[in-house]
Amino acid sequence: MLNNQTPFAVFDIDGTLLRWQLYHAVTDQLIKSGKFDGQEFESVRQARRTWKDRSHASSYQDYEITLVEYFEKAIRGLTRQELVDASKMVLEEYKDQVYTYTRDLINDLKIKNYKLFAISASQKEIVELLAKYYGFDAFAGTIYEVENDKYTGESLVLRKEKKVEVLKEFINWHNCSLKDSIAVGDSDSDIPMLSYVEKPIAFNPSRELYEHAKLNNWDVVIERKNVVYKLRPSNQGYILK
Repeated sequence: MLNNQTPFAVFDIDGTLLRWQLYHAVTDQLIKSGKFDGQEFESVRQARRTWKDRSHASSYQDYEITLVEYFEKAIRGLTRQELVDASKMVLEEYKDQVYTYTRDLINDLKIKNYKLFAISASQKEIVELLAKYYGFDAFAGTIYEVENDKYTGESLVLRKEKKVEVLKEFINWHNCSLKDSIAVGDSDSDIPMLSYVEKPIAFNPSRELYEHAKLNNWDVVIERKNVVYKLRPSNQGYILK
């Protein structure tokens, strides 16, 4: 590495570090606390049931769209402190519900003096809390516009190519090198970020990410019931390492 540049690793959060979806958890907490309308949330619940039933190939994407549309409408008029308070409650409940592979990788990379970045499409308020808890050096999440201390419902969502733009900024700010760089993600929205680094890892990948990983000979890691299966590409597909 040149000029004392340091290696880095970038992680998705929902479904990669955490076993749960932070965006959903924050929304659910705001309903429990009476800040959001629970009756209007029924459409999100139905979309989630459809996804869980694996009714069709795009059911997860449909669920995500429904959830975001509901949140962006419901957040209008909410104060920033109310969202921060809900995020703190979510952190306490879910902060240790993580995948052992990702948690151990983070700890190992800290020992090796890697810079650690967290990039997620979940709300910046909860991503910040979780990133600080796990000792990330930089983080990014979806930013919701605030006027006069209240949310407008407008947002800057971190999706696909935007994740790479943010990652490049982190690399520059922290004087990092692409040599030995690592990225870990679980869905097709992580593909641009994974493609940018030297060592991409598709963790518990969606079908779209798995197919892309197979085409590009990326490592795949599966964790089930705290047992980690590391796969490597071969002529026959993937085999256990």
